[in-house]
Amino acid sequence: MIHPIHTLRNGAPMRTKLVSSLALLAVGTAAIGALGRPAPNAGTISGHVTFTGTPPKMRPIDMAKEPSCAKQHPTPIMTESVVAGPANALGNVVVYISTGDQASAAPTQAVRYDQKGCEYVPHVAVLQVGQPLEIYNDDQTSHNIHPLAKVNPEWNKSQPPGAPPIKSSYTKPEFIAVKCNVHPWMHGNFAVLTTSHHALTGQDGTFTLEGLSPGKYTVTVWHERFGTQSQEVTVGGAKPATADFVMKATPY
Repeated sequence: MIHPIHTLRNGAPMRTKLVSSLALLAVGTAAIGALGRPAPNAGTISGHVTFTGTPPKMRPIDMAKEPSCAKQHPTPIMTESVVAGPANALGNVVVYISTGDQASAAPTQAVRYDQKGCEYVPHVAVLQVGQPLEIYNDDQTSHNIHPLAKVNPEWNKSQPPGAPPIKSSYTKPEFIAVKCNVHPWMHGNFAVLTTSHHALTGQDGTFTLEGLSPGKYTVTVWHERFGTQSQEVTVGGAKPATADFVMKATPY
């Protein structure tokens, strides 16, 4: 027979250990839950790019001289220097923070630029200074890609079918027109920026710049035909900042 006092003395430490373990488990669970919850959203700038005036009419592209590409477009595609959407929305507009942003390292992931169906996909490729760029030929015909850089070194390279991607990068910010020396209707653009905070409007003309710390910024928009505009925007508080742009369209 075990004495009751002996049971009490041995039982008390056991209960103490059990209570302590449960307390630690509760603290640990709370900590894991806190870590698992997403951090409060960083600041954002959202907006809409539209145009006034009469934009140039986009023309259907005749690819009869390159049958392998013409077959890929039963309905001829249109030129893309102006992509207009509902209510005068403007697509293919590069939106970026031009001042007030903190420097950030260039991504190591390459931006892919395709030559497919004798057109550039996407029409505008946005990348950072120092970010890898890989250019692919997905067609059954040769291309000669020619970025018309002025600040960075200019080059042009032939790329036959099945060739490996052309790998490149740029050391200075610049908007670079791109053409194909073989197919004169092929036109595109590289937007080389110093900021990671950038966006490209779709046909609805909308954009969002995310992950911004509180502060004052200059937001700039660039369009290959209608030029640039800038606005000063203050980010702070829970409400997203807004910046809408109206660009003047010119028919020629």
